[in-house]
Amino acid sequence: MFKKFFGAIKRTFSGKETVVFPQPRNETEIDREISALYSIVIDAMGSDRLVLQAGKMDALRFLRSNDPGERILALRRILEENPTLGPPPSKSEIPDEIVKLSELMADILARRQIEDKIDRKVNEKLEHDHQEYVKDIRLQILREEKPDEETPHEIKKREQLEKLESVQLTQSVMELLRPKTLDEIIGQERAVKSLRAKLASPYPQHLILYGPPGVGKTTAARLVLEAVKPLEYSPFAKDAPFVETDGTTLRWDPRDMTNPLLGSVHDPIYQGAQKSLADSGVPEPKPGLVTEAHGGILFIDEIGEMDMMLQNKLLKVLEDKRAFFESAYYDPTDERVPAYVKMLFENGAPADFVLIGATTRDASSINPALRSRCAEIYFEPLTPAHIIEIVKNAAEKLQVSLEDGVAETIAEYTIEGRKAINILADAYSLALESGGDFQITKNQIYEVAQVSRLFQYVTKKASSKAIVGHIFGLGVSGFIGSVIEIEAMVFPAEKGKGAIRFNETAGSMAKDSVFNAASVLRQVTGKDIHDFDVHINVIGGGNIDGPSAGTAILSALISAVTGAKIRQDVAVTGEISLQGRVRPVGGVFEKAYGAKQAGIKTLIIPKENAKDIPRGHLGLKIHAVETAEDAFKWIFEDKI
Repeated sequence: MFKKFFGAIKRTFSGKETVVFPQPRNETEIDREISALYSIVIDAMGSDRLVLQAGKMDALRFLRSNDPGERILALRRILEENPTLGPPPSKSEIPDEIVKLSELMADILARRQIEDKIDRKVNEKLEHDHQEYVKDIRLQILREEKPDEETPHEIKKREQLEKLESVQLTQSVMELLRPKTLDEIIGQERAVKSLRAKLASPYPQHLILYGPPGVGKTTAARLVLEAVKPLEYSPFAKDAPFVETDGTTLRWDPRDMTNPLLGSVHDPIYQGAQKSLADSGVPEPKPGLVTEAHGGILFIDEIGEMDMMLQNKLLKVLEDKRAFFESAYYDPTDERVPAYVKMLFENGAPADFVLIGATTRDASSINPALRSRCAEIYFEPLTPAHIIEIVKNAAEKLQVSLEDGVAETIAEYTIEGRKAINILADAYSLALESGGDFQITKNQIYEVAQVSRLFQYVTKKASSKAIVGHIFGLGVSGFIGSVIEIEAMVFPAEKGKGAIRFNETAGSMAKDSVFNAASVLRQVTGKDIHDFDVHINVIGGGNIDGPSAGTAILSALISAVTGAKIRQDVAVTGEISLQGRVRPVGGVFEKAYGAKQAGIKTLIIPKENAKDIPRGHLGLKIHAVETAEDAFKWIFEDKI
């Protein structure tokens, strides 16, 4: 055993056949035990490593010694890896040292066995993970080269969608009958001209369109954009977008978590940014409609319904021409942030567009600062003549004939172009069901009106017969004008003890107009109103918001007191002063439409409102007066 050990050392270091280490002269029991220990160490460590370790631990000289104590010291330094151990044990200490070395070697071998077992498991795990990693890389490459194969469930869902795509109804009747050119927009010639002038410019303006529903505001804006795109000086490109949204659906979120108009930021934790960003803890900015409309038009229908805070935010975007994003999760120094995300956070999203807002409400519902940056265009209410023309044009597109009076009948039920087309479409469906001649009749229109619970829009009709104590005043609600029937009746009473009764629902300002009229009555006729029991009534009980019925109330009162007859084809508006002067009022333009709807032929307005309405507007005879006595010439059949 001892010779074998030294022979191994000799072959490792010298490569020759001579023996390097001396052999012991007499092999005692101790020598054999020491040789056995060395053999075990060689089997465990290997002869090369044993000699290298002996050199490091300064034990090589003891390893070559014939002294058993020194060989034991060498073995201790090698196993305990301590070059400072010493001195060599004496002969009496050698047996105990051999026992200690045996126990030490047993511990080392046991530990080494466990370490080897752990190493094997670690290597196996590393190899397995490596194989899995390689497999994932291969799958990723395959996905890039070829899409994943669909599962049976995915195939079924896709086939269902494809089947749905293959089923199409014909286009809706509203889509078929919607105007395709600006010439087809009826009754809005002035508004469309103004709209085009403000967009067909190198410097287009932001706009707010006012007007009643169903008169073509949205369609006009869309068609005007298409009309100005080809112009040489137009800033709009051929592919300029027209982005349409509804102000009633836009609400300000104070948390800034959702904002389809201006854009929002989805944080990587709670709101679910896209996976590639969420995994890195990067927030995802999502541009809104203002960016989608960049280079084109952002059309907000019912802009008057928008939250005031959102209007303020929109105002800031109009000034900056950019929409900016903020997030507590954004770290500009994070190298994992994609370049486009960094650009959106640092520079904002482009939002250079022309805003067109449309509303059926009055101007007070819109932020004054926003209004100041927009030109304002008023679309006009439609007259019965306009409705008739719209119905006839729609009938041509539907390729149906109309019985005499059908278009006129529809015009009695609505002043909205959209509603008129809906009525015609419903009657068209009834005509299809009835068969026979493909013609829409008045009976079918009446049937549609009954089923839809429609009522005639104009119930107050003018006439050619003059009446005592009855006159048509004029009112306006929103953008719709209407006639107001006012009647008065008087009875003789004890001198100075007469009473005045006026329906309270008409409003306090209308009641004040009665007392103003009483003063003018005495001035004009010399009669005291307190000598009569007077009853003045606003038929229908409507509230008159303002003093504009003053001249009409005065005329009805004078007619009742004097018996003078009032023409029933005349309507009047204007505040009456104590001196009998006719003061200006608002909404004259809209009131003219109300008068036309009721069949009025002559319109009396304050002289100061003459500039508010074109002469001969809607075919009406318009007289602007300064005093009540001037108005009487057109109101009464006989001279007062």
